[in-house]
Amino acid sequence: MKLNLIGGAWTEGPRSYRNINPSDTRDVVGDYTVAGREQALDAVAAAHAAFPAWSLSTPQQRFDALDAAGSEILARKAELGDLLAREEGKTLPEAVGEVVRAGNIFKFFAGEAL
Repeated sequence: MKLNLIGGAWTEGPRSYRNINPSDTRDVVGDYTVAGREQALDAVAAAHAAFPAWSLSTPQQRFDALDAAGSEILARKAELGDLLAREEGKTLPEAVGEVVRAGNIFKFFAGEAL
């Protein structure tokens, strides 16, 4: 089961959700935990706790974080495109194109940070 990352710790929710490929209902993409009220409150508290340090980060540090995320997405476009196609029932080329767009958006906003 895939867990939620809250405040740097992987946490399990009160229930789970089975994600099924809409194009092939025999294909289980994965089982995911669903956050409950407590996990949602913990996530908000973790975001509030992280804000002071993030707000003091330099434009270069923000660029580095966003650019690294974009680079990772682009480097894994085939893997992520396959998952996206299975999750949403899209064609593989459309899903890979959506992943590339997402990676490029991260890189665009990295440049905006500078």
